[in-house]
Amino acid sequence: MTAGDAWLVGIDLQHVFGDPASPWASAQYPRAVVGTQRLLPAFAGRTVLTRFVAPAEPSGAWVPYYADWPFALVPDDDPLYALAPELGGAGLPVVTAPTFGKWGPDLAAAVQGAGTIVLTGVSTDCCVLSTALAAADAGVAVRVVADACAGASEADHQRALDAMALYAPLISLTTVAEVLG
Repeated sequence: MTAGDAWLVGIDLQHVFGDPASPWASAQYPRAVVGTQRLLPAFAGRTVLTRFVAPAEPSGAWVPYYADWPFALVPDDDPLYALAPELGGAGLPVVTAPTFGKWGPDLAAAVQGAGTIVLTGVSTDCCVLSTALAAADAGVAVRVVADACAGASEADHQRALDAMALYAPLISLTTVAEVLG
């Protein structure tokens, strides 16, 4: 698979998932950042980053969720939610949402109707999975770059990849080398 007209979507490559002191840290976070960095040149002008942030006021099922994770109830401009500086996010469009899945009107508009999106990021077993399933349901071909994603654990990462593989051909798994090939 080559980049072609696809768009690269870097899911939630943020301090909250990369800082080893964070309760939400992923040990594989550096793999996701490095893999995404390697892909950026192939997607010049066709890259979007996303950010997970807490809602101003949790409601519904989010109330008990944030009761379990009160450290995360900070404003969206808090350094906790900052993007990975290695990605040079200043010039890239960013879609911010208080939801695990990022596919919706804002991301659809940001990728300008792309027929294919290439997903990298954190966490494979949460935000990447949620985004991939919703985009596929919307009719977008999804390529998940396995070696540019990070899960809560390596086992969770693999379980999420295995689940997404069940959605072929709507969702396919790939590697950085295959995308760049």
